Amino acid sequence: MPILEGELLRAFVAFADALNFTHAARVVGLSQPALFERIARLGQEVGASLYEREGRQLRLTDAGVRVAAFAREELARTQTFLAELRGEARRERVVLAAGEGAYLYLLGPSLRAFTRDEPDATLCPLTRGGPDAAEAVREGAAHLAVGVVDLVPEELVARDLLRTPLCVAMAANHRLAQRRRVRLADLAGERLVLAPHGQSHRAFVGRALAGLPDAAAPPIEADGWPLMLHLAGLGLGVAIVNGICHLPRGAVARPVPELGHVTYRLMWRRGASLPPAASRLRERLAALEGRPASRAARPT
Repeated sequence: MPILEGELLRAFVAFADALNFTHAARVVGLSQPALFERIARLGQEVGASLYEREGRQLRLTDAGVRVAAFAREELARTQTFLAELRGEARRERVVLAAGEGAYLYLLGPSLRAFTRDEPDATLCPLTRGGPDAAEAVREGAAHLAVGVVDLVPEELVARDLLRTPLCVAMAANHRLAQRRRVRLADLAGERLVLAPHGQSHRAFVGRALAGLPDAAAPPIEADGWPLMLHLAGLGLGVAIVNGICHLPRGAVARPVPELGHVTYRLMWRRGASLPPAASRLRERLAALEGRPASRAARPT
């Protein structure tokens, strides 16, 4: 059986975080060749390639993802054991990965209650879109994730929390604001407020509206739900948003049935032993299941 040394695991966690040998070597205080040698030795110990090159970037292989998760758990377990052995007080870290929308419109009350009721735990939020949040759990960088993920990785357990319609947000005086629901065809020629290129929501909206006549004005790019909604409320364009979004004054949202619904899911790694505080946060978040599906029609 290979002996997985702590220094090898620590080096690989730094590499998995950065996916860059230079940056990771700086984190662990090694030269780049020394870090490269340690990661190569770890790959030999486990008998698998831990990373691969994709164009000009590096990415973890499936084996690398599993080793990264194991390494993070093993290092955390060792630190906890040593603290208990020495009688040292140790605050438990709970890492939650979720997207901006989940933090803004879904998780706030639960996280406020958790920090109030768990004074000995430190909640560490990571801001990650749904697929990236799931990947953070796969790699052991987060204990829990909440997000919109269509295909849940087989290594994860998922629990559906909320199903909400996709809506179009617009100014209250917009020509479509008096309707109860909007068709895709009604958006022909409308100027769009879109997320930046590379974000999954922008790609989804582009596919959904493909084939409609172009608007007279180019789309507006806005990074983040609040800015998208603010610009839509000002009458500068229309935005496709999830139904849980809170609307600014002067904005309304109407469901677009052809776009369907999205489901927010709570995820954790299958077979993982969650720390006690992380387990209690999971139970608290699971209690969100069944809450009202849409609040987008109500301004804040």
